[in-house]
Amino acid sequence: MVVIAASAGGVSALQTLCGGMSPDFAGAIFVVQHVSPGAKSMLPAILGRAAALPVVHPAEGDPILRGHIYVAPPDRHLLVKRGHMLVRKGPKENRTRPAADPLFRSAAVSYGPRVVGLVLTGTLDDGTAGLLAVKRCGGMAVVQDPDDAEWSDMPRHAMAKVAVDHCLPLTSLADLLTRLALEPAGPGIPVPSDIELEARIAEQEMIAMIEENRQNSMVASPALVTCPDCGGAMMEVEDGPLLRFRCHIGHAFSPATLAEAQGQAFEQALAMALRTHNERIRLFERMADNAATQGHPNIAAKWTAAAIEAKTHVDLLRAILTTQSPAMGDIPAAD
Repeated sequence: MVVIAASAGGVSALQTLCGGMSPDFAGAIFVVQHVSPGAKSMLPAILGRAAALPVVHPAEGDPILRGHIYVAPPDRHLLVKRGHMLVRKGPKENRTRPAADPLFRSAAVSYGPRVVGLVLTGTLDDGTAGLLAVKRCGGMAVVQDPDDAEWSDMPRHAMAKVAVDHCLPLTSLADLLTRLALEPAGPGIPVPSDIELEARIAEQEMIAMIEENRQNSMVASPALVTCPDCGGAMMEVEDGPLLRFRCHIGHAFSPATLAEAQGQAFEQALAMALRTHNERIRLFERMADNAATQGHPNIAAKWTAAAIEAKTHVDLLRAILTTQSPAMGDIPAAD
């Protein structure tokens, strides 16, 4: 079972990778490429033109067939179970659905040492937690050489937190996957309970998080932040070298993605404040005109002063929006 994560630059990378796969490839390939949730995905058709293997969007319950490439549909997590697939609208991870981490975890839980996780080009760090889960369940971790990737963030973050087995340029990955699919899998090991729990959450079994947290099977503690997606309380999840965050609904974030989401919320709040103050200025000026027309110069002067004060607030907000970078574009790389 080969599970693949790709984001920015991923379409062309996947075309190259799929085009290099042998038509008698012995395994099954599962792909998560970040796509817009509202758009119709043409990715199977695009990859199908390059690949000798069939490329499809799977449906809920479809069987897993050797020599096929399965692409996660828009706005759905693709999850691997024993012998079949789930296509679910579970909680977003790193603000995306489909996301790589749920796919990687589900495959790791279901197939353990028979899984190869591959992280390709992309921004931020989706795929790192999933790749770590693959390793913890006995599978193999592979990344595209960051120096070869169009966007190096995803493979670089993965290498910083996971003991990868192979790091190769894109053009060498198809041959590697073909060879690994023919090699015997390693010995089976018990699936860690925290990985199994998070795999269940992706299947929309929200009650799993509440029940399992009560039994302390997930190493988590309250976080001093709220979820940017739903406003719910968040927990810090200690995943070996990774620190991650989950809310009680199931939304999950890496630190980099959470910082970016908070920055976007900050920018939106500033924009809303700017709009509100502009409306206040128009109201105050209208009230000043009305008071002057009614022969109340003192009241008109008070409304005019209020409008002037509001304009100073607008100038300040505009300066902040112009000079700051609320979206946290320069997130520090993983240690």
